Amino acid sequence: MLFSRKNSMWKDVSPSGAVKDFVTVFRDAGTARWKIALLAASCTALTFSMLTREEHRVPQRLPYITYITSWQDGRSDAEIKASNVANQKLKEKEKAEAERDAQETRDLYKALGRASGMDVDAIEAKAKADDAAAAKAKAAAWNTQPAPKAK
Repeated sequence: MLFSRKNSMWKDVSPSGAVKDFVTVFRDAGTARWKIALLAASCTALTFSMLTREEHRVPQRLPYITYITSWQDGRSDAEIKASNVANQKLKEKEKAEAERDAQETRDLYKALGRASGMDVDAIEAKAKADDAAAAKAKAAAWNTQPAPKAK
């Protein structure tokens, strides 16, 4: 319970003592105590009623549409095919460069491993075996999935 803990900050707080203090202060307020209490209650009620009626809605953002404007109108089929071939050659060149960079990185790590005294060839063989097993398990899982039912 909240008030029963030994080291609680509430150990010296007594709800009955708080009520007694309030009654004492209310009696000592004099003849204007009801007017002051009514004014305080009405201000509090007014504030809370204004807060409960308040709404904060953000207007919905309109979608932003991007149109592809780099293509010319009226391109011929030959121009489209030439553009596609050039783009494919660029993609293949970038893929080859990425593969060369990856191979260079692997070679550097192998050299570092050999310099550190590791058996790099055994580590590579184990990694290839793990990759093959994962690919085989993925293919097996793919083939064992039930076909979707026709409606």
